[in-house]
Amino acid sequence: MILHVDMDAFYASVEQRDRPELRGRPVIVGGTPEGRGVVAAASYEARQFGIHSAMPAITARRLCPQAVCLPVRMRHYAAISAQIREIFQRYTPTIEPLSLDEAFLDVAGTEKLFGSACDVARQIQTTIREELNLAASVGVAPNKFVAKIASDLRKPQGFVYVPPDGVAAFLEPLGIERLWGVGKVSQQVLHKLGVRTIGQLRQMDVSILRDHFGKQGDHLWDLAHGRDERRVVPDHLAKSISHETTFAQDVGDFDVLRACLLDLTEQVARRLRRQKLSGRTIQLKIRFANFRTITRANTLPVPTNVTQTLWETAAELLASNLSAATPPVRLLGMGVSGFDNRGPQQGSLFADKDTERHSRLDVVRDAIREKFGESALGRGARLTDQENASGGPSE
Repeated sequence: MILHVDMDAFYASVEQRDRPELRGRPVIVGGTPEGRGVVAAASYEARQFGIHSAMPAITARRLCPQAVCLPVRMRHYAAISAQIREIFQRYTPTIEPLSLDEAFLDVAGTEKLFGSACDVARQIQTTIREELNLAASVGVAPNKFVAKIASDLRKPQGFVYVPPDGVAAFLEPLGIERLWGVGKVSQQVLHKLGVRTIGQLRQMDVSILRDHFGKQGDHLWDLAHGRDERRVVPDHLAKSISHETTFAQDVGDFDVLRACLLDLTEQVARRLRRQKLSGRTIQLKIRFANFRTITRANTLPVPTNVTQTLWETAAELLASNLSAATPPVRLLGMGVSGFDNRGPQQGSLFADKDTERHSRLDVVRDAIREKFGESALGRGARLTDQENASGGPSE
């Protein structure tokens, strides 16, 4: 059994926790009171007005003028995310983080210590609430795909268990938009075919799906049948480390996308250094509003985990693959692979002094943050000119 733990309205909930006078009020994280920038997160009270992440702040202010607008405190959220990760580690070492606010856990082999998978899930949910005063929703299921859907069904503070023999019945009534990879365009195609639920999709001939979606048709077919063979892979065993975010609404603003990519890059870089990994290949993933997905990569001459180097490469990939003619973006992801960790390597006689300096700064930053918390140290404007506009991970 796999657990998917997803924090509820994470950024906004942290702000309401830290400032009790905001509880019960609509809170927007990101943007400015004047309506500049974009929404990074919205409390459940704000969501009732139709506000969601990646929405222009000016639109959010128009929908809910009485909402409280707060700046993004990404390092503070990352510090709390580390506390959540520590709670996970009390129960299992097999943790695959997806973003600051969600992760997959494999609890196989822990039954004698902590009970069943459901027992562990309940303990984790309770511990997060009691120790951090935050709410998490948990899905427990035989695989990642079903566990992730389960965690999203009864937010906030949801708990959904799907037994191995109940997967088909669980998926049957759910809308096709629950399937990974089904966006607005795919929904329209399936609706024209008379398909609105996962159960209806499961009854289709797979050849029809292939005709309309190509290889993606087989993927949809497998998901509709509840099939997902992927294992939970901790960072230190992974062949690649990546983060991606799906926007609640398609984003066409290049500055917003660049800011989001910066946040993704910093998260990936920290995970690389934490696991003492360095990679040669930097990959960018973009899924457009028309469902077309592209992946672009650049392989460096030497492996690295230096944030600045990763960011410069990722930003170049983004700029070279977006133009005024490209559709808005639905999903953005960044990853690193091609790990090479044979220990210290011979340095170049003409090594880039800037890279060496940034590497030393990363080490110092990481050490300070580990000891004093994420908010103890900021990053210079050269790298983070767009940081406060970041939409961050989806919630």
